[in-house]
Amino acid sequence: MTRSGADPTDPVSDDGPAQPGLSDRVRAGAALFNAGHHLAAHDPWEAAWLPLESGPDERLCHGLIQTAAATHHAPDNVDGATTLAAGARDYLDGLDGHRGVALAPVHDWLDALAADPGVIRERDPPELRVGGAVVTPGDLEFPAASVAAPHLAAARGEDAAADLLERAAAFGRADLADGETTSPFVTLVLEVLDPERPDAMPLSRLRDHVQRREQRVQDVSGLFDADEG
Repeated sequence: MTRSGADPTDPVSDDGPAQPGLSDRVRAGAALFNAGHHLAAHDPWEAAWLPLESGPDERLCHGLIQTAAATHHAPDNVDGATTLAAGARDYLDGLDGHRGVALAPVHDWLDALAADPGVIRERDPPELRVGGAVVTPGDLEFPAASVAAPHLAAARGEDAAADLLERAAAFGRADLADGETTSPFVTLVLEVLDPERPDAMPLSRLRDHVQRREQRVQDVSGLFDADEG
C-alpha cells in the first residue's frame, strides 16, 4: 500500500496518485517538525499550500508554515517569532482535527510564543499528532516518505544524500505510476527513514539503483537520438 490512510478528498498532483497529495505533505512536514527540523518542516507545507485557494486546507497549511517559522525564529528573533506565532494562531483557529491534525497543543504553543518567544528555552515545542499519533520520519509511507527524506537529509547538512534521495523519489513515483509496486526506489527510501537501519547501507544500495536507472534512461535517449540523426 502506498497511500495508507489517504483522505479520498485529498487533492493530488495532475501527474497522478503516485505523486504526493496534500495529506502526504502535511504528514511529511509533521514528521520533520517532530524530528526537530522546524525550518525543514516549512518546505512540504509550503508546497502543499501554494496551489490552494482560500478555505480550511489553505488556512491549515498557512498556519503550520507560520508555526514552523515562529518556532525556528524564537531563539534569536523575538519580533519575528511573536508576529508569526500570532498570525499562525489566527490561521489555525477553529481547525482542530482538520486533516487529522491535533491543533490544541499547537494553539497553546503559539499563545506561549506570542507572549514570550523565550519560552523555547524552557520547554520543547509540542509533538504534532496526525490521525491520533505522533508522526516520525520512520512512520511515513510512500509518497509522504519521498517528500520528507530529501528535506531530512538537507536539514542534517547531507546535501549529496538529499540530491540522491530526490532523484530516487522521482523514480519511485514513476514506478508506482507504472504499477511497479515492488520498486526498489520505494523500498530503499523507506529504509533510509527507518531508525533501526544504519544510514549508509540503504543509501549505498540506493545510489547503485539510481545510477543504473539513469544510465538506462541515457542509453534509451541515445538510441532515439541516433534514429533522429
